[in-house]
Amino acid sequence: MNTQMILDYLSSLSTNNNREWYHTHKAEYQAANAQFEELIQALMLRIGEFDSSILDHAPKELTFKLVRDTRFSHDKSPYNPAFRAHISSMGKPPIPVGYYLMIKPGGQSFLGGGLFDDMFKDATRMVRDYILEHGNEWEEIITAPSFQEHFTVGGSALKNVPAGYEKEHPQAEYLKYKSWYLEYLIQDEELTDGDLFLAKAADIFRLMKPFNDYLNNALTGFKMPTR
Repeated sequence: MNTQMILDYLSSLSTNNNREWYHTHKAEYQAANAQFEELIQALMLRIGEFDSSILDHAPKELTFKLVRDTRFSHDKSPYNPAFRAHISSMGKPPIPVGYYLMIKPGGQSFLGGGLFDDMFKDATRMVRDYILEHGNEWEEIITAPSFQEHFTVGGSALKNVPAGYEKEHPQAEYLKYKSWYLEYLIQDEELTDGDLFLAKAADIFRLMKPFNDYLNNALTGFKMPTR
């Protein structure tokens, strides 16, 4: 599988981040996007070998648009030159957590897992409460040698342990977090051979699965707010 078309298109969009260029190069976008969906389909089959819950979705249901919301941003460029997808048992929504892929040239691509969003207060509370009660299991996951070799838990966090939680809890540091996620950076040259990339991505996602499973257990019963 060749991913060069994806990288070439996104590099060009990054250099020409305006509506006129985007619309005159619609055919290139469609070709690159089709290739990205093909990549997602192949990746899903690999993930399905260790997590069959994700197999019921079409790749196009899992991808995000290039168009940026610039209303509250200093950066007014209309497009995010990145192809992104979130693969989970329920598809694209951030919860339940799943396997996240962003392809963005210039060494900005990454494989992700966990809860990236801190806007759902109920979700944050549910995970904190779960860590409080299942601290040993959390510790086992994040101190496993294969985990520490590849990942560091990221996320937005408070300065102090929030009110109502034990300041002396062994996982007190993680009770400060409002989101809990993993990012594994991918260099451009790792993307040029699609088959090698798929094997690498599947291995990394397999290593993320216990972390995702833990968060999804914590988030059992979470209801996405209705707009």
